[in-house]
Amino acid sequence: MSILITNIKQLLQVHEHNVTIIKGSAMKELSYIENAYVYIDYDTIIEYGKMEDCSSIEADTIIDATGKIVLPSWCDSHTHIVYAGDRTSEFVDRINGLSYAEIANKGGGILNSAKVLQETSEDDLYDQSIKRLNELIAMGTGAVEIKTGYGLTVEAELKMLRVIKRIKQESLAIIIPTLLAAHAIPEEFRSKKQDYIKYITQELIPKAAKLNITKYVDVFCEEGYFDIKDTEAILEAGNKYNLRPKIHVNQFNILGGIALGVKHNALSVDHLEELNDKDIEALKGSDTIPVALPGCSYFLSIPYTQARKIIDAGLPLAIATDYNPGSAPSGNMNFIVSAACVKLKLTPEEAINAATVNGAYAMGISNMYGSITRGKKANLIITKPMNHYSEIPYAFAHNPIEQVIINGQIL
Repeated sequence: MSILITNIKQLLQVHEHNVTIIKGSAMKELSYIENAYVYIDYDTIIEYGKMEDCSSIEADTIIDATGKIVLPSWCDSHTHIVYAGDRTSEFVDRINGLSYAEIANKGGGILNSAKVLQETSEDDLYDQSIKRLNELIAMGTGAVEIKTGYGLTVEAELKMLRVIKRIKQESLAIIIPTLLAAHAIPEEFRSKKQDYIKYITQELIPKAAKLNITKYVDVFCEEGYFDIKDTEAILEAGNKYNLRPKIHVNQFNILGGIALGVKHNALSVDHLEELNDKDIEALKGSDTIPVALPGCSYFLSIPYTQARKIIDAGLPLAIATDYNPGSAPSGNMNFIVSAACVKLKLTPEEAINAATVNGAYAMGISNMYGSITRGKKANLIITKPMNHYSEIPYAFAHNPIEQVIINGQIL
């Protein structure tokens, strides 16, 4: 089926030649065409330009986008949406003054989610998770990375991978699975962490790799969880099976995880609520993209990533939701784009770049997603009528999305 979108007020993120990452001062620029059209055939962007140049184009479906903005769909490079139940009680605990660490120490947090997930059937887990994904798609997200990590046993982690594979097969959205091999230490391994690391490296990673579902391995590198030595052992085990790192670092403490990630050619280093000059220097000249998760900072009332420091150092930046039941229970990328402007001090141009091209890069898919470029896949957002694209982050509590097109299909 072919689709012609006409009379577009502003067509954003247009590039004659494919762009796969945007860095530093270039993030302040957002290329767009006013009074534009875009033509899609099957699942591919074929042509775009000024309205005056599209008179001879015919299509099966024509969408009149008068007064509306069209842009690439959001690329959410960090989520944990395959989980069971919720952690509403812990939300109330935090309101009453308990910290993230205190909740974890009394059996809450990740251990709580793991217990519920282990007791949930594979079909039930799928049903809960696909419902969340469909809500994200309706809000404009067309590509999603989904991590495991709430299993904490080989059996439960493999169950999560199978659910992610099923979601990938059933959904139009682009799904990138990641094995979060080391998310927390189960209670039975609390006093013998090295045994658990052996369990991860000698049993979980080999069995997960054999399923051939994921290309990425992740570790929660943090005090009380997995230190630098632990993280390196797990990354090295993943490397034996060609699993590239995408790691959690610097959420609460600076341990040197960013430099370790760069050393192991991590695709991304995520969180970075804590950051120093050594971290910035480690990222310079690397292929590793830093990813900020402002929804987590908002929900936990912890510092926000120093995004200005990252971008002003000439580095790229992606933004993502961290959608999970404990520290960021929302997958609304429209809010994340707004929070990036309000709390990370990004311009609307920088925020949109971080949520499209750079978000796609953080998933390894920016060669085909994240921009309006001939030959790229047709994952697009059509907004409600608005005067300028800066209204997307400005009206933070409102839904700016009117229609979503995923892989050339109107949803």
